[in-house]
Amino acid sequence: MCGIVGAVSTRNIVPILVQGLQRLEYRGYDSCGVALYAGGLKRARSTDRVATLIEQIEQEHLEGTTGIAHTRWATHGAPAVHNAHPHFSHGPGANASAKAGRIALVHNGIIENYIELRKGLQAKGYEFASQTDTEVISHLVDSLYDGDLFDAVKAAVLQLQGAYAIAVFCKDEPHRVIGARAGSPLILGVGKDGENFLASDAMALAGVTDQILYLEEGDVIDVQLGRYWIVDKMHKPVQREVKTVQAHSGAAELGPYRHYMQKEIFEQPRAVADTLEGVQGIVPELFGDGALRVFKEVNSVLILACGTSYYSGCTAKYWLESIAKIPTQVEIASEYRYRDTVPDPSTLVVTISQSGETADTLAALRHAKSLGMDKTLTICNVSTSAMVRECKLAYVTRAGAEIGVASTKAFTTQLAGLFLLTLVLAQAKGRLSDEEEAQHVKAMRHLPAALQAVLALEPQVISWSEDFANKENALFLGRGLHYPIALEGALKLKEITYIHAEAYAAGELKHGPLALVTSEMPVVTVAPNDALLEKLKSNMQEVRARGGVLYVLADADTKIESEEGIHVIRMPEHYGPLSPLLHVVPLQLLAYHTACARGTDVDKPRNLAKSVTVE
Repeated sequence: MCGIVGAVSTRNIVPILVQGLQRLEYRGYDSCGVALYAGGLKRARSTDRVATLIEQIEQEHLEGTTGIAHTRWATHGAPAVHNAHPHFSHGPGANASAKAGRIALVHNGIIENYIELRKGLQAKGYEFASQTDTEVISHLVDSLYDGDLFDAVKAAVLQLQGAYAIAVFCKDEPHRVIGARAGSPLILGVGKDGENFLASDAMALAGVTDQILYLEEGDVIDVQLGRYWIVDKMHKPVQREVKTVQAHSGAAELGPYRHYMQKEIFEQPRAVADTLEGVQGIVPELFGDGALRVFKEVNSVLILACGTSYYSGCTAKYWLESIAKIPTQVEIASEYRYRDTVPDPSTLVVTISQSGETADTLAALRHAKSLGMDKTLTICNVSTSAMVRECKLAYVTRAGAEIGVASTKAFTTQLAGLFLLTLVLAQAKGRLSDEEEAQHVKAMRHLPAALQAVLALEPQVISWSEDFANKENALFLGRGLHYPIALEGALKLKEITYIHAEAYAAGELKHGPLALVTSEMPVVTVAPNDALLEKLKSNMQEVRARGGVLYVLADADTKIESEEGIHVIRMPEHYGPLSPLLHVVPLQLLAYHTACARGTDVDKPRNLAKSVTVE
């Protein structure tokens, strides 16, 4: 979601700050800004793209050696310049709209008790220029400031309830930026010649430094020229390890593609190959040391995830129960953490997250652990993320940086990791024969080639997209293992085309959704040649009988032919249990090309963000 970049240096750090913002644009945002120390506080803010902010900075000749920058995804207050970060604070009686101030602050997260804090600060004479919860923090720090910014921030965070990552500096203490985090990620980048950086993502500092320190929950850090120090949530001095992290900025280059989403769809063969690289056989150690002992003790699986990751978990439920014979429950993380459940210490708690920083999933993981369920594993795309650090076991997918908000290659690599987990658990329970293992490993090795063959169907999908571009509603149908794929296809269409789309298990069609079917309601059907095919064909006839138009992704041997009212794209081959990885790709392409035809912002759809780090 929101992005933070901060710097303390002896050189002009504006180019580094705005470059960092550009590298965080993929997260999604609706305003951006930068604040600098230049003999006082200077600021530029915009509700346009970072490129417009850069023009404003150049026009105003802003330079400085200490500064903070931010991309904001609105939570409190509409996207508007007065709500954009950085926020300045002014002492009691000062004009809140004045250009100069004492404290400059940026913030990711949500402060839940901001109304109470705001009332208290207003009673002290502070005036507010925005509707944000963030401005409350800047005034609070100001109210506690007595010559030492580190002490003021430490005192301020004790009063905050909710999630935050903040970076703050004071005009009275140049060459000093204070950071703090709880529930939102924040890192330190150790640079050369004494300069140091803060950021919410290592990618923001790609090419600037690869020496990265990850702050832990509750840490407060004092960043100065040539030095830094950290206190933990108890405000006790603490050391954190500096790691070498290669966050390649080249991953953000479009190359020959029109959008990042298109690029990432076509990167899926390589991403899946990289994710499965080195998998010669099914061994528990693929998930970390001690995995075999944990897997042998497991009697059930609980999957926690959000959005697209949740749908990958729903797919894995079918695998885990049919292949590994292990009872599996899949929960939306934001729901699980707030409901009464029956904890079972023998349950393997599996979290799924592209970023590894998804706020609801992290909170759900911590809730499960608090209930005594300490057998934890994550499927995640970022090896240095909080999710990986907080779980006992992990399988790190190797999708590479995913810039487009609508997840594609992260989803298919999650499925690859989850299928591997299924096989490992089946083996640990004595439910996987050598012959079955060999067959599954062979199928996984063939996945990149199979995905490449599916991508060759793009021209046919483009033809479908021309029909969809003029529609405002769509239905997606799937059965069994492919019902979650229908859900994912509907989500993709919603996310980037703004067409209202819903997915149903096809057998549920006559229990309500059939009332929606008309010639203006396209019905997308995922039709692999599996045990439920004949049932699915009956559901398709129910659609045709009501004048509905079908768009069918059919395996070659399903004997479903194109005719009036039925448009068929034939998949290259049936792929058994791994079929969901292939069938989802045309649905991704359908959403992408429909969005292009409708002229929407494919990579940055309205109201959405890439990494959801607030509740």
